[in-house]
Amino acid sequence: MTTTTVSPPAAPSAGGTAPRPGSRRVRRLTGPDRLVLGLMVGVPTLIQAVLVWIPTLLSIGLSFTRWNGLDLADIRPAGLTNYTYSTQEYPPFWPAVWHNVIWLVFLALVATPIGLLLAVLLDQKIRGSRLYQSIFFTPVMLSLVMVGIIWQLVYARNEGLLNNLLGTAGTPGATDWFGDSQVNLWAALVATTWRHAGYIMVLYLAGLKGIDPSLREAAALDGATARQTFLRVVFPAMRPINIVIVVITIIEALRAFDIVYVINRGTNGLELLSVLVIQNLVGEGQVIGVGSALAVILLAISLGPIVYYLVRTFRRAD
Repeated sequence: MTTTTVSPPAAPSAGGTAPRPGSRRVRRLTGPDRLVLGLMVGVPTLIQAVLVWIPTLLSIGLSFTRWNGLDLADIRPAGLTNYTYSTQEYPPFWPAVWHNVIWLVFLALVATPIGLLLAVLLDQKIRGSRLYQSIFFTPVMLSLVMVGIIWQLVYARNEGLLNNLLGTAGTPGATDWFGDSQVNLWAALVATTWRHAGYIMVLYLAGLKGIDPSLREAAALDGATARQTFLRVVFPAMRPINIVIVVITIIEALRAFDIVYVINRGTNGLELLSVLVIQNLVGEGQVIGVGSALAVILLAISLGPIVYYLVRTFRRAD
């Protein structure tokens, strides 16, 4: 005799209809939900478009024109003339490119290793570690304009801290650190390092905290010294952080502007691409087309590391 088991009927839903076995109930968005979702997506998108994408597209368009910036009717097509002039006839262009390269090399070979060293030292759980982290991170919370003002007090020729320590303050032999074209670039780089190193320190500290302790224990069991463990185990394991820091360093070198503009408006040995953009777009003698062309050149250079980082990020996510 065969016994047939009958499954009990599914309990009816609140709407009076029984759900299908294995089906999911999907809650439909109500009118207020759609309104809130539209505002949450639309408002940031609108702000991004108005403040970033539309000005970017307008700059690209203006880089192919001649315009005095006063009347839209005066806009005239110029083709590639602005780009040709910027790269071949504009005297400060190549010195500015060279200074940006020096800025990048200095941040990569000096400022970033200092930040890494601070992170490694503070990761040793030394006494007062939190206090030291706060001290080294304080410059990061300051704007670059404020950093420039602070270091003007350090580098001032007659009343500056550095010349007072050297005993030359108020004498004819005092060095004008921000006024002398032979040294002002390096003085500005030291001031930038003061801020950049703290930022790198925080990133590497986060990376060091995320390292699996078993990796260090295995290296110690194999007889590796602390230096060998860091160089051959810990540092390679922080590859994602290293990529982020490389991209950040490149972008910081390309967008350097505030501190040199505070010092001497980016002249007399402190020319940078970002400063040349502002000099041509703002103030007397403005040349909108040339300034826009310089901005597009700077954008094109900046997109390289940004696109590389995004491609690696999305590839890793997939």
